[in-house]
Amino acid sequence: VQLQASGGGLVQAGDSLRLSCAAAGRDVSRLFMGWFRQASGKEREFVAAISRGGGRTEIANSVKGRFTISKDNAKNTVYLQLDSMKPEDTAIYYCAAKYGILTAAVSTTTDDYPYWGQGTQVTVSS
Repeated sequence: VQLQASGGGLVQAGDSLRLSCAAAGRDVSRLFMGWFRQASGKEREFVAAISRGGGRTEIANSVKGRFTISKDNAKNTVYLQLDSMKPEDTAIYYCAAKYGILTAAVSTTTDDYPYWGQGTQVTVSS
């Protein structure tokens, strides 16, 4: 599964961004998909994830109420809407995917996702 993340950039605190992750040639309705981020000098951490059908999501406490994950199965794309951004949101954001049965839990664990995109840099200035 090839994943292509895009939409990163340099913004000011309080601004918004929308990240996109396209799964080339894949039916994302068969995939659980997630977003993770890695700040300089820190470990990769979970941000958000979404079920195959898009009806179930998991959001990290650090971004709950500010970030939203969504999925457009017709476009084979998952989105991460970043609102009210803070300098501590600065990181490389990676999208990830895994296959699973329809009723499986939405995983927040890095090791559960075998497929990863190349990452997109998000920088928030104060």
